[in-house]
Amino acid sequence: MGRIYKLDDPQAVAHLFAGWQETMIESCLQGIMGEIYTSAAQPLSAMAMLGDFSFLAGEPDAELAAFVPEGRNREFRIMVPRDSFRNPQGETVNQTDTPGRIWENTIRQIYGEKVRKVTRYAIKKEPGVWDLNGLRAAVAALTPEYELRLIDEELYYKCREKEWSRDLVAQFSDYGQYREWGLGAAILRGHEIVSGASSYSAYRGGIEIEIDTREDHRRKGLAYVCGARLILECCARGLYPSWDAHNPWSVALAEKLGYHFDHAYDAYEIGG
Repeated sequence: MGRIYKLDDPQAVAHLFAGWQETMIESCLQGIMGEIYTSAAQPLSAMAMLGDFSFLAGEPDAELAAFVPEGRNREFRIMVPRDSFRNPQGETVNQTDTPGRIWENTIRQIYGEKVRKVTRYAIKKEPGVWDLNGLRAAVAALTPEYELRLIDEELYYKCREKEWSRDLVAQFSDYGQYREWGLGAAILRGHEIVSGASSYSAYRGGIEIEIDTREDHRRKGLAYVCGARLILECCARGLYPSWDAHNPWSVALAEKLGYHFDHAYDAYEIGG
């Protein structure tokens, strides 16, 4: 395998990602979080990596798609090729000879039976779309057995203690980085976190939302309350709370909070 380059100047390949409304790519391009890799000094393709996600743009490149940097999780990845989206009727837009489909073929050739094709759901980026009074009412309706707090240093470390809540803060290297770029809200019952909405990632101007609830406290509306509180705080700080849904239930929660569905797209889970 040839050499894979981590770009010191991510903007050198910004044109390959132009028009792709994915905030995790923005995080990488801005040098806030994540990295961008290429396999040539004059790149025709690039891979933006942040957390479990790898976003592939440009001409399909097998060396790039196979690359996993040292220290990254080699057991699970979510790979998203450029142009691998569907129209509102659920039909895949990319055809056999388009980059999105060729990237798919490349991924399958490399990873074989480890690949699982999944559907994810993009949510429209619409600043100012929310009913803030409705969100405030949702927060105010939280029952007294629960406590709602913004995530501070204490809660940051509490989130990291449990597997179910780790992704609320896990992409930030330490609390200092989270305090500078991250933002979140958590619901506690007693001294234990039972639900949270936080920034999976961050970029200049906004965050990408991650919402999780402990299994024994699901279906009680807690994720809705956490999401409402986080959106309100983002609006107060002039940040955009971006949402990308991994299943139809996540889409339904987003729509309940005031977002609107945009389109479905294909992603490829490796391992897991």
